[in-house]
Amino acid sequence: MRTHGATSRGTLRLALLMDPREEGWPSMDLAGDALLEGLAAHASRVHVAAIRPTMPAVLRRLPIMGAHHAAFNADRLITRFGLYPGRALLERGLHHVFHIVDHTYAQLIHALPAARTGVYCHDLDAFRSVLEPHREPRPAWFRAMARAQLTGLERAAVVFHSTQAVKAELLAHGVVPESRLVWAPLGVSPEYRPEPGPEHADMSDAVLAPLGGRPYLLHVGSAIPRKRLDVLFAVFAALRARHPALRLVQLGGVLTTGLRAQVESLGIGDALLQPPRQERSTLAGLYRRAAAVLVTSEAEGFGLPVIEALACGAPVVASALPVLREVGADACTYCPVGDVPVWVEALTSLLDGHGERPSREQRLARAARFSWASHTNTVLEAYLRLLDERTT
Repeated sequence: MRTHGATSRGTLRLALLMDPREEGWPSMDLAGDALLEGLAAHASRVHVAAIRPTMPAVLRRLPIMGAHHAAFNADRLITRFGLYPGRALLERGLHHVFHIVDHTYAQLIHALPAARTGVYCHDLDAFRSVLEPHREPRPAWFRAMARAQLTGLERAAVVFHSTQAVKAELLAHGVVPESRLVWAPLGVSPEYRPEPGPEHADMSDAVLAPLGGRPYLLHVGSAIPRKRLDVLFAVFAALRARHPALRLVQLGGVLTTGLRAQVESLGIGDALLQPPRQERSTLAGLYRRAAAVLVTSEAEGFGLPVIEALACGAPVVASALPVLREVGADACTYCPVGDVPVWVEALTSLLDGHGERPSREQRLARAARFSWASHTNTVLEAYLRLLDERTT
């Protein structure tokens, strides 16, 4: 494949549009930061302008409403559909190409030159209420928001996708033609490795101190419904009956009222540890020490915890989703979505050391296939190719 250099107009000027950090999506922050760092290594070919506006507290400042989650969501909508598009309008004449890191900001294309803008589509969840309203009925205002995002994605000159499963969905729904799709798998950050590096401060000892050295299962992810924390808790409760010393570490989820009630009814509150968000070096330590990492989701676009855990050498038990099988291949153990007895048996076998499971070498070899350097090269080459096509 031909490697593209600078454009005919000199070094490529690329605007990288990232989520405001106040959104609180660690995976999107990572995708933006890793690409920004990766592109910095190609300074002779591309100049990157990082665009990441803050999400101002408008309704959150109000005395009564500010304490409610609805105020946060309102500020988010003001940013996504008002302030950020306004910023995009100011940037449209300053760069050769524009890369939107998160498809939930695809509406920015309406304020940008679509023929020179690409979007990374992590999954189709944001558009489900429009594409499959029978599966996800939503109020009219929500569908209008989703439609603005979807029509933005449809206009994109390039749509990047993390897996072939996401590509298949995009094509099945006729969102964009295959000629505009580019496969750019996500990567593994250098902190995720079998042994801690001296340059990375691993504070997992302090995080795990409340466990008193007991073995634990680890889940990394939010508490949104598709992550199926209800399954996670049911599986753990059944396992704890067989392994009383076992503990559960869940990182990243703010439990809903229903999930808190489930924890209480299962009697696992004293065995559940939910530390705050951690730096990657500490999260790597949590992966390395875990008896197993569980990914109980019923839907995913990629599954970063799968490759991060594998890179640390940890055993992974994941839902048997096509996308997770694609990412984890033969390095993980898979169980049917929501089938608690099967999950319990698989984990019992793993904890007791019975039966076959992927070797440590398999796990590390699979994770080694994913790198942010490769992701960066794919994105950069796609934009250089796009400009070549527009100038010939």
